Order: sequence, then C-alpha cells, then structure tokens
Amino acid sequence: MIFDEIIPRRHTNCYKWDSAASDEVLPMWVADMDFRTAPAVIDALVRRALHGIFGYTMPPTAYYDAVTGWFERRHRFTIQKEWILYTTGVVPALSAIIRALTVPGERVIVQTPVYNCFFSSIRNNGCEIVTNELIYKDGVYRIDFDDLERKASDPKAKLLLLCSPHNPAGRVWTKDELVQMGEICLRNQVIVISDEIHCDLVYAGFQHIPFGSINDEFLKNSVTCTAPSKTFNLAGLKTANIIVQDEGIRQKIDKALNINEVCEINSFGVEAIIAAYNEGDEWLEQLKTYLYDNYLYLKAFMEAELPFVKVTPLEATYLVWMDFSATGLSSQEIADTLMEKEHLWVNKGTMYGANGEGFIRLNIACPRTLVEKGLSKIKNQYYLKS
Repeated sequence: MIFDEIIPRRHTNCYKWDSAASDEVLPMWVADMDFRTAPAVIDALVRRALHGIFGYTMPPTAYYDAVTGWFERRHRFTIQKEWILYTTGVVPALSAIIRALTVPGERVIVQTPVYNCFFSSIRNNGCEIVTNELIYKDGVYRIDFDDLERKASDPKAKLLLLCSPHNPAGRVWTKDELVQMGEICLRNQVIVISDEIHCDLVYAGFQHIPFGSINDEFLKNSVTCTAPSKTFNLAGLKTANIIVQDEGIRQKIDKALNINEVCEINSFGVEAIIAAYNEGDEWLEQLKTYLYDNYLYLKAFMEAELPFVKVTPLEATYLVWMDFSATGLSSQEIADTLMEKEHLWVNKGTMYGANGEGFIRLNIACPRTLVEKGLSKIKNQYYLKS
C-alpha cells in the first residue's frame, strides 16, 4: 500500500515536523498528511518546474473547468466560473470575507468546539465571537437550534461561520440540519460562510452536501470556501477558492481580498488544482480507505486498551476527537503530559473553544506504523487509569 511508506519530513522546513524542539517528538497535531500527493499532481508540478520561469500567474480556463467539474461530479454542486474568487488559503479567505461583510463591533456566530482559526479571523477584524455550542450527547455532536435562533436574532449578528464537515467533531451535517440552519439564518438576515475544506474526506455511509447547493435562497445567502489542500496535501501551494453567487457580496469580498493583498495565486497551485481535480479521483478513494482503516484501528485499540477514553465517531476528516474527561485531567494537562513524557504532540481540546475541555485532537493521516506508535505513547501514560 502506497500510504504505508514513511517519508522523512524532518529537516525539510516542515511546519508539522520541524516546529518541535526535539527530533524525538512524534507530531500528530496540525492538519496535514504524511503522504505524498497524487502522482498526477507531482507530474504536473515537475512539468511546470521544468519550464523554469515562475512569474505572476493568472488561472486559465482549464483551472475554472477543473474546479467546477470537480464539484459538479463529486458533490452535485453546479458552480459558474464567474462565482469563483481565488486566494491563498481558506483562513485568509475567511478573514477577507469577515472584513468585507461586517464592521468592527458586529457579531459572528461559531459552533464550538470548532476550528481555532475561526476565532482569530473574527477577533482580527474587530468583531465579537458569539458561540452556539454544539450539544454533546452519547458521544455525538448535534446542533442546538433553539440557541442558534436566539443568537441569530440579535441585530448585531451578521455572519455564521459554518464548519462543514466539522473540525474537530468529525460530523457530516445532514441535509435536514443544514436546512434548519439555513432557514434560521435567512429569517434573521445572517449570511452563512461555509468552510468546506474537508468536503472530499467523507467516509462511506455519509454524504457531504454543499450548503449552497441546497436551494437558490441558500446559495444567494452564503459564501463557500474550498481548497484542495486537505484532500491532496497541498497546503504549502497556497491556493484556495471562494464561491459567491451574489454579485454584490462577491464584489465586496473581491475588494477585501485586494485590500488584504491575498488576491494573487501560486503558479504551482494552478497546475496542482487542474491535475488533482481532473485526475485525482482514484487516488483519493484509496486515501479515504486507508484513513478510515487507521480510524478503525485507533477505535479498536482504545476500546481494548483504554476503554475509558471515548472516541467520537469519524464521519469525515482525518482528525480524531477523543474524550479524556474520565481522567479528571484538563486538556492542557493531557497534552502537556504526552509531550513531556512521551514526546507526542497532540492538540488540546480547549483550542477549539471552552467546551473542548477534557478532549484532545489526534491527526491520523500518516502511515499505520506511526498511528500505532502514537497510540502506544498514549497507552504508556494512561493505561493504569483504566
């Protein structure tokens, strides 16, 4: 299996591996994969490199065709070329969108625990974070719609940042859930900003539904952020897309992208997207099978060795959300202990909001042997507590 190969990343200026103070650290934190990207992407990048000139770049028609074709084929989301704005990443996109559609002092709703960069993007634009905490019951997260209605009815609430699929909870929102959210936002004139960066990493039995694909009203009242970076491990190529049907909203966001100077595109990113979206389907299906097998291995290991740790069902992403609350320890204590005693780097749950207390997030997008090694490190510290 191609994903079993351990590819050395240390001393390659790798943020994930080279940020650690010691070479002994096993990093299972930041969301990138320890796998080579699809062969078609590598071939396309080699061809581009051999040209030898890397000046300012604009995306060709083939770029837009690749993006629109991918979302039509895989997600039944019909997108027009004119709706697409390109930028350097989903986080810069979120920051530009918030800048475009709010003024300082207005409020942005997030559904915690949620991707930590949502918080900084809101704060950096002078807006107030409003939390619509997800309900955690029987090991699964659900939306508190009554609370969302209350928060959205505040006249100062202007945006809902939707994480779909959800990071770190691993949920794939159902159509019914998305419709309820969308209707609440329409009633209260709250625009939905849907971060769908993990949309391709959805497992059997679940289906990602792009928020903007549900109906014309939702499409007009939303902005969708996408990138191939999680799907094909291309974060370093700094290429993402914003999908905006409403022309007025699109013009505001385009202006904000230019003000923030994130309106250009990487010449290698252009070629990577075209190759990935046109030729990457088979590789992606193999990847998803491998990732889910990693999850099944982790789940079985924890049930056998540390049954007091509850593993949240993984419907999408490669980020496993684990409930250590039975230990009575804080997320900070758990993460610090694993780093200091076992040289294992994980994310503490409170990064994603106060209701992440007692949890950690573990990245399993790596060869199985590294998953096994990481889990053994966790067992070394917490086995006696079982």
